[in-house]
Amino acid sequence: MSTVLKFVLAAALVIPALAVAPRFMHSVADAACGVSIYRIYYDSPGTDTGANKSLNAEWIQLRNSCAKGKSLSGWTIKDAAGARYRFGTYTLSAGGKVKVHTGKGSNTSTDRYWGKSWYVWNNTGKETAKLRNSAGTVIDSCSYTGSSAANVYC
Repeated sequence: MSTVLKFVLAAALVIPALAVAPRFMHSVADAACGVSIYRIYYDSPGTDTGANKSLNAEWIQLRNSCAKGKSLSGWTIKDAAGARYRFGTYTLSAGGKVKVHTGKGSNTSTDRYWGKSWYVWNNTGKETAKLRNSAGTVIDSCSYTGSSAANVYC
């Protein structure tokens, strides 16, 4: 085979691959986005009295790393002991974060309220939070062992 023919065949294989590369890279970036557990503040300041202010200082925070809002309607957060929070109709904004507070309050776009009358997240010992989509598939989980840190980034 001549050198010119080898060059033409090689170019015919390389040029289409280069044309596809940007679309491939874009789809990889899209696949990497999602909703995840960002942080858990498991030990609210002060004594655990069960007061609503104290309960709401305990929270779990989710983050949406996508360029589009994500519907969390029907999604759940569950701790190791089985306490479960279920999102109603709710969309987490693009690049946004939402805190789910343990106590009672009025829901906003950045703060949701579990409505519990006692703490959910363990201050000591091992704890695991699981985030599931509306089909029940585990989307993310975060485990920690309580310490004097009071919070953990997942």
